[in-house]
Amino acid sequence: MSTAIRVRAAGQSDVRAAADTLAAAFAHDPVMRWILPDERRRAVGLPRFFATVARHVFVPAGASELALRPDGTVAGTALWTPPNRRQTSPRTDLRMMPGLVRALGRRILAGKQVADLLEQHHPAEPHWYLGMIGTAPDARGAGYGNALLRSRLDRVDAESSIAYLESSNPDNVPYYERFGFTVTDEIRIPGGPPLWLMLRAAR
Repeated sequence: MSTAIRVRAAGQSDVRAAADTLAAAFAHDPVMRWILPDERRRAVGLPRFFATVARHVFVPAGASELALRPDGTVAGTALWTPPNRRQTSPRTDLRMMPGLVRALGRRILAGKQVADLLEQHHPAEPHWYLGMIGTAPDARGAGYGNALLRSRLDRVDAESSIAYLESSNPDNVPYYERFGFTVTDEIRIPGGPPLWLMLRAAR
């Protein structure tokens, strides 16, 4: 049951565990497969990618969380940024560049294409942004994702704020809808797969 799952804030010391969990969760994600089509390259690149964005963007924003197994290991990760928090700055972009190059290699322009497209479609009004959420494959269906979403959405509701995410997998759209998210648009990466933009109204 999700009520027995411990959720806590993610710090810099958790970056590697969080990144490994997300890399396993997104190994077969349509967008990640398009950015890194080679399976072996993807297996190496995804942990580096998630570690880079977690370390420089999401963890410093102070809103990301981990769901822990009974033994204390990480079963799920949710990377959020709060309202009025700029996703990146020129300085942050510069700091991330070496990690992104190591992660994506010659596909870094494909990654930038996706990032730019997502940035263009962010809501104009202040919002909580769920950048990534994922559960380790061996922990799926055990309530870890539910616990992560409930933990943050309780605060979102307490602030009467809105929340926003992009779903890169059509199978996940009904799941997010159960938490009050609604599809507002479907966009397509030029030459790549679609994404579904989802907004959760203030409550």
